[in-house]
Amino acid sequence: MSIPEKTQPHGRRPLQSEFNDGRDYPRLGSVSFRRGTLTENQEKTWEEHWPQRGRELTNDPADQTIDIAGWFGREGHPTILEIGSGTGTSTVAMAPLEPDTNIIAVELYRPGLAKLLGASVRGGVDNIRMIKGDGVEVLNRMFPEASLDGVRIFFPDPWPKARHHKRRIIQSGTLHLIATRLKPGGVLHVATDHADYADWITELATAEPLLDYKGWPWAECPQLTDRQVITKFEGKGLQKDHTIAEFLWQRTADNVAEDTPDSVGDGSPSATTVT
Repeated sequence: MSIPEKTQPHGRRPLQSEFNDGRDYPRLGSVSFRRGTLTENQEKTWEEHWPQRGRELTNDPADQTIDIAGWFGREGHPTILEIGSGTGTSTVAMAPLEPDTNIIAVELYRPGLAKLLGASVRGGVDNIRMIKGDGVEVLNRMFPEASLDGVRIFFPDPWPKARHHKRRIIQSGTLHLIATRLKPGGVLHVATDHADYADWITELATAEPLLDYKGWPWAECPQLTDRQVITKFEGKGLQKDHTIAEFLWQRTADNVAEDTPDSVGDGSPSATTVT
């Protein structure tokens, strides 16, 4: 028996901040989720473990505040945010190799989060937490400036059609938003198997003055960069002879750019939040 995913109505606009800093940010418009199902075991695991390991971004201000130390039950540990974790294949493979790091996986698709939750519970991986929500909105609303040690974006949707390029998560504004959330010395790691998207990212590689582009590989990177496994999407790309392109940046020590994105509602980039 499988249990249908509880989804937003078709065409409902998600939470979306309106940034006013002249940079480009992903424009999602109205969205509808793929209908997914949870098995009975997944639903049972969700009901038992999600309240402690997961949370959902909503327009309730109470849902937009995270006490990282309280959530993980430990103080002073580095925190890495993974945006678009999918089913969490690489997330749950990497986390045991960095047990002293808090890993927060962000994903919109509930069945994907359920698979990650189940894998982490079965594997005894207790340094992973999950947020159901859009990555840009989670960054903008839930994390203050200089609060993260790393951000990972592995195989984001390439939105290959030219008219959809505005939906790509890697934009000048997103890079700036990520930079403001990273601590000095923090690392941004991006991977894609889509050649046009790789060219797109390459063109933006030096666009953000708060991020020092390190290229790939970067032997001195202070964080784990080996993704350990081939994800489903990466595997499909390799079957089509796609080349995997990876990118690494490090947050600069100084605030080179003094203009931060304006965002009303979270105290850091200035933007108007639209619910």
